[in-house]
Amino acid sequence: MDRTRWLFAGQLGPQFDDGGKILLIEARSVFGRVPMHRAKAHIILSAIRHRARTGGKRLEFHQVEDYREVVTDRDDLEVIDPTSFRARRAVRAYGAHVLPSRGFVTSEADFADWVGPKEGKRLLMEDFYRWVRAREDILMEGKSPVGGSWNYDAKNRNPPPKGATNLGLPAPWWPTEDEIDEEVRVDLDRWQKDGLVTLVGDDGPRRFAVTPEEAEAALDDFIDVRLPDFGTYEDATLTNDWTMAHSLLSVPMNMGVIDPRRIVDRAVAAYEAGDAPIEAVEGFVRQIVGWRDWMWHLYWHLGEKYQTSHNALDAKRPVPREFHELDTSGVEANCLKQTLGDLRRHGWNHHIQRLMILGNWGLQRGFDPSEFSDWFVSSYVDGTPWVMPANVVGMSQHADGGIVATKPYAAGGAYVNKMTDYCKPCRFDPKVRVGENACPVTAGYWAFLDRAEPHLRGNHRMNQPLAGLRRLSDREEVVEQERDRVIV
Repeated sequence: MDRTRWLFAGQLGPQFDDGGKILLIEARSVFGRVPMHRAKAHIILSAIRHRARTGGKRLEFHQVEDYREVVTDRDDLEVIDPTSFRARRAVRAYGAHVLPSRGFVTSEADFADWVGPKEGKRLLMEDFYRWVRAREDILMEGKSPVGGSWNYDAKNRNPPPKGATNLGLPAPWWPTEDEIDEEVRVDLDRWQKDGLVTLVGDDGPRRFAVTPEEAEAALDDFIDVRLPDFGTYEDATLTNDWTMAHSLLSVPMNMGVIDPRRIVDRAVAAYEAGDAPIEAVEGFVRQIVGWRDWMWHLYWHLGEKYQTSHNALDAKRPVPREFHELDTSGVEANCLKQTLGDLRRHGWNHHIQRLMILGNWGLQRGFDPSEFSDWFVSSYVDGTPWVMPANVVGMSQHADGGIVATKPYAAGGAYVNKMTDYCKPCRFDPKVRVGENACPVTAGYWAFLDRAEPHLRGNHRMNQPLAGLRRLSDREEVVEQERDRVIV
């Protein structure tokens, strides 16, 4: 049968095109389901429209209100399995012929082979990462990892240079907006004015690649300029350097316009050519073949109900308005103000800002984990339904009780003070936990332990923090002070 391949927004690159007829649909209703960061909506529309422009006569493009206007009663459709439970149900309901998913270093069948013998055992990302490295021959010398070590954390994850306001690297490569981006901007303005969509965040210039050509340029720039410093400062944050040494390639990977294996191969080639140290390359490779593939496979393995069926710490506080609206006008805590401000301006933060500033803030104050996961999806340019549940519900909020992470990622102000330059200009003191200048992160850490203690007593990795809590002379005062401090 002569089939037409229906491509979704995460399938816009060459690896999803096998040369036959293509169907591409821009459905406006998708953008009206929930409030969405304007930069995210812009990127998705720009990527779809750029792909439509390059499709030639074999591409059929529709701009409609709902997918059903195009796909109902068609019997010629095939799809590469899409990236959410909702989309997978839809394509099957429409009767499309389904092909295996793509766009990751390992396939769903590969993961099934790995996880099958482990039934009933604890699954660890580190075990999966090492298996992928060996299986795909990435940074390996025979059966051993290059350099003799699987990771180089001892050389990575340093604080920012003392006294620095940025890393001193050249500005990243940025895409040049064209007439398609201008059309997108006009349409978003009109849709918002007509009440069809709710957009949050700034209307800044597009900063992320949405075409294969742009993705290649962004990759070239990262390999040549920032990769050598990536590992050293991958966890560091500076107020005046929102990109640091990060790649900014999560968007083009998630839009499907560049193959993650190509990115890995380029990073490994840089190491082999002596252009980047092993610690930087291994740390970067780990983010893709470890973390990214791991989150993808856990999404399917843990199941659709995982996000809403786990709340081990009994966290029920709604995500506050300041998060939903990205409004920092009433925020005094500088770490939160700066991180939400970067998110408002760019639709992006690096992983430590997400985990140890925003995630830590929500963990301490008991944000509802499922709502928080949805917030991350809609607020980030690279937020997808598959990437956030295990990452937020499991790793960040520890709501699954230890399925994804062995302990909560909770920290006080000392960590923020070490890894960022946020604390120095802040009116709160990271060393103080009670009083007018008490740091809400430091005090919030102890208040969190007090609230979560009944749920964490059996976790041996929490024995030391809980022992510290029991020795806290002003425990009751700290808890009372933090009881209603949601936004500070």
